[in-house]
Amino acid sequence: MQTFDLAPGHRISRVIKGGWQLAGGHGEVDRQAGIEDMIAFADAGITTFDCADIYTGVEALIGAFRDEYERVRGAEALSRIKVHTKFVPDLGSLATLTRTDVAEGIETSLKRLGMEQLNLVQFHWWDYEIDRQVEVASWLAELRQEGKIANIGGTNFDTEQMLRIVDAGVPLVSMQVQYSLIDDRPSRSMVEAAQAHGISLLCYGSVGGGLFSERMLGQKELQPPFENRSLIKYKLIVDEFGGWDLFQELLEVLSAIAAHHDSDIASIASRAVLERPGVAAVIVGARNRNHLGRNLAIPGITLTAQDFAAIDAVLARANPVPGDVYTLERDRNGKHGSVMKYNLNKEGH
Repeated sequence: MQTFDLAPGHRISRVIKGGWQLAGGHGEVDRQAGIEDMIAFADAGITTFDCADIYTGVEALIGAFRDEYERVRGAEALSRIKVHTKFVPDLGSLATLTRTDVAEGIETSLKRLGMEQLNLVQFHWWDYEIDRQVEVASWLAELRQEGKIANIGGTNFDTEQMLRIVDAGVPLVSMQVQYSLIDDRPSRSMVEAAQAHGISLLCYGSVGGGLFSERMLGQKELQPPFENRSLIKYKLIVDEFGGWDLFQELLEVLSAIAAHHDSDIASIASRAVLERPGVAAVIVGARNRNHLGRNLAIPGITLTAQDFAAIDAVLARANPVPGDVYTLERDRNGKHGSVMKYNLNKEGH
């Protein structure tokens, strides 16, 4: 597994195991099986795990994994494990949020994860019109100075807001963004700005919630009702990109490339994103270890100039997804924003 130094003393695997699918609402989770799966990922070299305060039960599950991993593999092995969590205050609390609230939120994450210092806290803010995001980010920076947090990142900020936070003196090391072959919004202004300030991109959505798969190749256009919110979310991106027929053409190209590399569509799609400037890692939404072998192989796939030419020939006929990072999703009255849940901390309790 390739690694990347996100910050001094913070080395991550370039494939990160996502925790969203282990959250409430994605089906029953077998706690012991979940722990054993994480041990298998860590042993194989995927040593970085992504979660959030709003992923119900996931921080606690990773905390249990850390305890078990230290017991069976030792303290030195545990030191290589990096946990990326998030601080996502509910929309309903943004206007009244206090520094004490932020400190308590960080303490909750520390307790759930069983850590004395959080490796990386990725900050998200739902509504720019409640213009307190820089203030709250500065409170996180103060908690970093106090030793509660090792590193600070952002999640789904656009370029302008990211730079406002950096200009306020908050030392961002990363930005988690949606980035895929059908969603190139980060490439327009964020990549250049992030690179100028030493900020690396951690990318989710590279497999479109499962749309980039052999299972979808040759299928008729998906229609409601969808299995889950992720499929709704990424199907809307397909629509923006140019529609189902063009997406099928892309899947056909990726399938041919995958056959050449003895791989699969999802791995090729992720490898293509990993190749892009400014990208430190891709986050794979692995519910279990069924695809561990494929996940491990992603960084080692060597895509050729011919492979990229075939992909680019399809992308050249696509429509750019409008806006900067997460602009569409921030419109709560729009079709993209209506998919989101905005008060998951409250709902989780």
